[in-house]
Amino acid sequence: AMSVIGDRRSREQKAKQEREKELAKVTIKKEDLELIMTEMEISRAAAERSLREHMGNVVEALIALTN
Repeated sequence: AMSVIGDRRSREQKAKQEREKELAKVTIKKEDLELIMTEMEISRAAAERSLREHMGNVVEALIALTN
């Protein structure tokens, strides 16, 4: 049972690392980042994460942050 849990955790960790690599490839515009930070009053990291998760689409990122 412990090996099954360990295998599952390592698969989840690997999937998370792959997701982070994919997000890192997304290009975002500095002005979009500044806009979200200013309008939503959130940190640079949170604004950047939202933009990357929405493939740089500022409208979708803002909608996700307001919901």
